Amino acid sequence: MVSPTYQDETGVVDQRDRIFDALSSRPRRQLLVSLLEAQPAEFLDLPQAALGREPAAEDRELRAALVHRHLPLLADYGFVRWETDPLRVQRGPELDVLEPVVRTLAVRTETVPPLVVGDIRLEYDSERRTE
Repeated sequence: MVSPTYQDETGVVDQRDRIFDALSSRPRRQLLVSLLEAQPAEFLDLPQAALGREPAAEDRELRAALVHRHLPLLADYGFVRWETDPLRVQRGPELDVLEPVVRTLAVRTETVPPLVVGDIRLEYDSERRTE
């Protein structure tokens, strides 16, 4: 008998694949954590939200990567909504499914490697969302 975890009758496996695909890229991880910490209707400026800081001159390629690769993928999964002029992003209707995964990865650092973007360690703060 196959465990229900591996059956895809309810889309569980597909949803997990989308979650881990979304989290498999550094800019997407930072962007998703930034959105999870933001207020639900808040728009975040890009590429700042994907960097966790103000962009530097060497970060200009990230804008093209966001527009052509990262944002379309995240929007297809329902995790974000985005606009191009100005380039900004807000929470999508499916973003909440990521929260337990990101929270678990952020707080279980003794057994799960921390989420890392470059030299920046992501600290997901669920308390900030409720302000």
